[in-house]
Amino acid sequence: MRAQIYLWVGMSNGFIIPLNGLATGKTEYDWKVGKEFFESFENSEMLDAELDARVQVEKSGRYVGVDCHVEGKVVVECDRCLQDLDMPIDVDIMLSVKFGDEDSSDERQEGEREVVFVPDTEAELDLSQIIYDYVCLDLPMQRVHEDGECDPEAMKHLSGGFPDRQEEENNPFAALKNMF
Repeated sequence: MRAQIYLWVGMSNGFIIPLNGLATGKTEYDWKVGKEFFESFENSEMLDAELDARVQVEKSGRYVGVDCHVEGKVVVECDRCLQDLDMPIDVDIMLSVKFGDEDSSDERQEGEREVVFVPDTEAELDLSQIIYDYVCLDLPMQRVHEDGECDPEAMKHLSGGFPDRQEEENNPFAALKNMF
């Protein structure tokens, strides 16, 4: 069974898996993730986004496994030149859903899967926060263009363009340079 869902502006909580009505076997969802998704989390770092989230949910008895692959690109600001930078995203999310209260043992992983606890009273699993977290964690700490691809005008200012001699003489701190 395949469900194709496209999220548009104003559609919140679109990343919902209905656990109660989930048929035994595999169910697939295809979601589009755009800039509006990150804006709903008040994330101003993501200037734009074009991501596809493909989710496969497998249900067998009380076991629910969720495999999600998020792929595409986000646009962020380059840390060096402050221009737009396309960052590729390719992340796999593997979850095992457990019902009931989170037990006190630190069993957060089941093999390669992260364990998500859902209260027995909940009928849905919202993947919004999980997708958001994994995409943000997939981004590198330092986000810069490849060498030579930064804005040349900005790089001129960063590359140590030294002021000419006349500017140095008018600088009140010029006398300090000869102290050492």
